[in-house]
Amino acid sequence: MRPVHFISGLPRSGSTLLAALLRQNPRYHAHMSSPLAGMIDVMLGEMSDRNELAAYITDAQRQRVLRGLFESYYGAEFTADVIFDTSRKWCSKLPVLSKLFPDFKIIACVRNVSWIIDSLERAIQKNALRPSFMFNFQTGSTVYNRVEGLTFGEGIVGYSYNALKDAFFGEHTHHLMLLQYETLVRDPAMAMTAVYDFIGEAPFPHDFDNVHFDADEFDERTGMPGLHAIGRKVMAPERMTVLPPDIFRRFENDAFWRNAPSNIRAVRVV
Repeated sequence: MRPVHFISGLPRSGSTLLAALLRQNPRYHAHMSSPLAGMIDVMLGEMSDRNELAAYITDAQRQRVLRGLFESYYGAEFTADVIFDTSRKWCSKLPVLSKLFPDFKIIACVRNVSWIIDSLERAIQKNALRPSFMFNFQTGSTVYNRVEGLTFGEGIVGYSYNALKDAFFGEHTHHLMLLQYETLVRDPAMAMTAVYDFIGEAPFPHDFDNVHFDADEFDERTGMPGLHAIGRKVMAPERMTVLPPDIFRRFENDAFWRNAPSNIRAVRVV
């Protein structure tokens, strides 16, 4: 099977931009997300001992079935030499992935958590007439309710943050690189050079002034038009936060990857 790598990490941290840049390389396939992580979860559950027939399933068969999901999903219509699959769940699945793809790499996009919350709240306010899928299309909440919903253990931010820590402090960190949003938008050439070096591929001359990506149909269906829109030119946004000061300050110290002493497994942080 052709090489499969993964994009994961925190929401609103550059994964869509990274995928858009990788797609400029004609040898690569990348997208904003795929259903494969969820499909893996379902199949693992169906092959577990909750199924009375699991006694007839060996680990070798489980491995073939799960690899078969990738081989079937990325079939003949995907002609790229290298696949990048994207999901926030992948950071929680390094032990599983290590059983399927011994040489895989996972690029986890990270960002100051306060600005992640700001970006999500900004998108919600921009689409004030369209209740969001992130809150089950409920209405009437305040920014404080929304932040609690985003950051609890199963929330969009809370889950991905915990999954990132799971990967960062786990024993499979030789597969893992963290790519900071701030690096990607301020020095995209350096960021992409680091990505190519990490996956062991030759560099590619990316065009950082003409980046294209279209997820309009997906965003419309979720009630968040423009959620995955990216600017044509890679650049660092300069703006004031839309969050109340107490909320913004609440997450200021959550970027654990910037604390060198806590990086006990020497994870590469770009």
